[in-house]
Amino acid sequence: MSSTESKMKCLSFQIRGKNEEDKEWIIPYMRHNWGSEKMVTKNKVYNATELLGFIAEQNEKPVGIALYNIENKECEIVLLESFIKKNGIGSSLIDCINKIATTQECKRVWLITTNDNLAAIRFYQMRGFSLVAIYHNAINESRKLKPEIPLRGIDGISIRDEIELELLID
Repeated sequence: MSSTESKMKCLSFQIRGKNEEDKEWIIPYMRHNWGSEKMVTKNKVYNATELLGFIAEQNEKPVGIALYNIENKECEIVLLESFIKKNGIGSSLIDCINKIATTQECKRVWLITTNDNLAAIRFYQMRGFSLVAIYHNAINESRKLKPEIPLRGIDGISIRDEIELELLID
């Protein structure tokens, strides 16, 4: 195989619904990468093991996860993580969430990220999401609910603000 062919080879993965057995890897994954199974957005605490979601798998091993919560005809993406970047995993997981949101007659899909996560802000905007709000210094309140949130994040940027993005559903 030439180097051009190997660069063009796409990752093969499948997406399925999250199930009870996924707790076995989700709990250690969340504790290692997020400090605990708790996720906090807009002063609401979620437990990652209790949320609905989708798992992307390659060779029966997780390569991505999306967790969501539907409330009041709105679908919040609580966690979206691709373990292998730039292979369509994140986009495919968003497509699954958008389909569920449409089926549930949601008005919008929305999420919160932090001010340090510039890659996520870019990723979501490239997929049609709009920036709709910045909650200045909101992370100070979130740390009261989840003290494990670090002071500094990606590239050493101080984690201070929550940024809300949304995708309206037609």
